[in-house]
Amino acid sequence: MTSTERAPERFPDRFPEGAPERSPDRFPGRDGDGDDGYDDDRIGRARVTDSPELLAYYRELAEHEAGALWTVANEIEPWYPQPRSVPVLWRYADLRPLVRKALPLVKADDAGRRVVMLVNPGRRELSAAVGLLYTGLQIMGPGETMTAHRHQASALRFVHEGTGAWTVVNGQKLKVGPRDFAITPNNTWHEHGNEADDAPVIWQDGLDIPLVNTLDANFYEVHPELHQRPGPVVNSSLLSYGGNLLPYGVEKWSRPYSPLLGWPWEPSYHALCQLARATGGSPYDGVIMEYTNPVTGGPVMPTMAAHLQLLRPGQATRAHRHTGSVVYTAAKGRGVSVIAGQRFAWQQGDVFVVPSWAWHEHANLDQGEDACLFSFNDFPVMRALGLYREEAHPDGQQPTPTA
Repeated sequence: MTSTERAPERFPDRFPEGAPERSPDRFPGRDGDGDDGYDDDRIGRARVTDSPELLAYYRELAEHEAGALWTVANEIEPWYPQPRSVPVLWRYADLRPLVRKALPLVKADDAGRRVVMLVNPGRRELSAAVGLLYTGLQIMGPGETMTAHRHQASALRFVHEGTGAWTVVNGQKLKVGPRDFAITPNNTWHEHGNEADDAPVIWQDGLDIPLVNTLDANFYEVHPELHQRPGPVVNSSLLSYGGNLLPYGVEKWSRPYSPLLGWPWEPSYHALCQLARATGGSPYDGVIMEYTNPVTGGPVMPTMAAHLQLLRPGQATRAHRHTGSVVYTAAKGRGVSVIAGQRFAWQQGDVFVVPSWAWHEHANLDQGEDACLFSFNDFPVMRALGLYREEAHPDGQQPTPTA
């Protein structure tokens, strides 16, 4: 996984004038590359030396619930992002028996949702998988139905196994199968179930709960009738918006999320393969496509976007980093990703995360078959707030990890 071709220093159209051509290769707990431009002991940074008089002054301020900015300025205004999240990989083969173990232990009506959440060691206080994103593995037994509810947080689903999964979103019933992707936008009534009589369903939930809670904006309601009354047509959003044409002569869609609620695996993978025939793809992500709102062409929901990417047989991408956190799920094949200098080998079903501003690159370990990664991220938030920034690794790829 080495390359002699140098990646561009940066993307000029994404960086302000005067930004440094090269940022230090740094991650929490790691030293920089010696660039004294990031030294805190310089004019313009807080460098006040404590004295007995100052310490007494700080105590006096604290008595009034106040403090001196210069004591925390360098911490709360770092030179570059300092995420608390760390790279983590959760192996599906390890988690699957534990998820299934919850089925007889916890009743659906008692749990509301029977989910094993994936928690980042650096974000335990938020129950987050990475940054301000949550993910977990939910299991529903044969014939089981969960009660309807709604919340301010947005949610999405990626099915790992089981053929009987369904969800009802604001009265629209949607059936989903393995590797299908579906959304339940914020403040929409939704409930889930498994209509199969022979096997449980396991799907992956993704939500922006940590973000919404950090903003002190979350609400939660239980449906007054506990269950919705679905309309007569199953998969109506897919029938209406799942083609290459938009319905004409109907009321224009004006909500901030996609009217299409589900994306089946087969046509999504087919579209990815077709794109691979037409283009070389991205040097950093392989052949990559975004699940989009068919009306606007934008992300499926205001706070979270989702992608599907293909790595050709034996392909190794170049490294880059960006603001914004990403949760990846191996949808097909096997490979390896190097994240902040750490090597993570993955296969279908495994989940791993890339924290904000962490160098990362991917490689397909199979020389004969392609590999696919599903992912969701908080890029819409970053872009809406003018915080999105991206940078290519100056050496093309990271140094080969020692372990």
